[in-house]
Amino acid sequence: MADAAHALTDAAFADDRRAEPRRPFRRARRARERVQLLGQTVDLVRPEEVLHHVETWIAEGRKAIVANHNLNSLALLQKHPQLQGFFDRADLVEVDSTPLIHFAKALGLHGRAFHRCTYLDWREHFWSLANRNGWRVMYVGGAPDVVETARIRLSQQHPRANIAVRDGYFDATPGSAENAAVVEQVRAFAPDILFVGMGMPRQELWILNNLEALPNCVIFSVGAAFDYEAGAQAEAPRWMGRMGVEWLFRLVHDPKRLARRYLIEPWSLSGLIARDIVTALRARSARQTDKGRVDSDTRSPRPAA
Repeated sequence: MADAAHALTDAAFADDRRAEPRRPFRRARRARERVQLLGQTVDLVRPEEVLHHVETWIAEGRKAIVANHNLNSLALLQKHPQLQGFFDRADLVEVDSTPLIHFAKALGLHGRAFHRCTYLDWREHFWSLANRNGWRVMYVGGAPDVVETARIRLSQQHPRANIAVRDGYFDATPGSAENAAVVEQVRAFAPDILFVGMGMPRQELWILNNLEALPNCVIFSVGAAFDYEAGAQAEAPRWMGRMGVEWLFRLVHDPKRLARRYLIEPWSLSGLIARDIVTALRARSARQTDKGRVDSDTRSPRPAA
């Protein structure tokens, strides 16, 4: 029996090594990695780069926040301005929207390749690291039966990771007895990683309101991540995410909940989009003018000696 257990563990470890990204990636921030897009600060990073930062923060024992922006979060900021405090506090802000990535490239915000980042994009790499390093991972959010199913499945797949869950059905009002109990539950578990999946903007505001009381760990706002792990929510093929049409898959599967988010909310960003376009055109015109002056100076004849 012991030999069989060791064989299963060794196989899981080999699977983890295969899950690691094969291409080399940058280990330091680019000078132009953090940019302004639609009035918000975002980081143009690859999924594996996110996890490099996470490993560093865990090794340092830091408390850090990894947030993400998409069209929904940008629209919610107009209705819930208190959300701005969460994004201002974040140590890294992923761009969880392929249309936003394409828009950033069109504006010329960065000349090199960068990618959409969300839980589904780096989940395999993350869990391989969690398993290899024996990370303590806690998820707060979701329905009780769903998150417990996810915990069991993930624990079977990654036996070295220590995984705990707490459902999101509690009074999250600051100062409430239930909220204090959840915070204490997190503190008692002392996670390396804390996933908070209670939907926008509840999860972001919960993190912000309880940040000082939470233990030092890397905190992610991840939405329904464990719904996917439990099989309670259909996952779009990753090629749809890369092509920027994952929203269409989700809309077809849950039109009642998502129709407004995908078909109406983006129009509220028209003013921000126009402002970024104008700013980019002015910057491009200024660069061309400066280049023309330099070329003119270079071509000017030198005075005779």
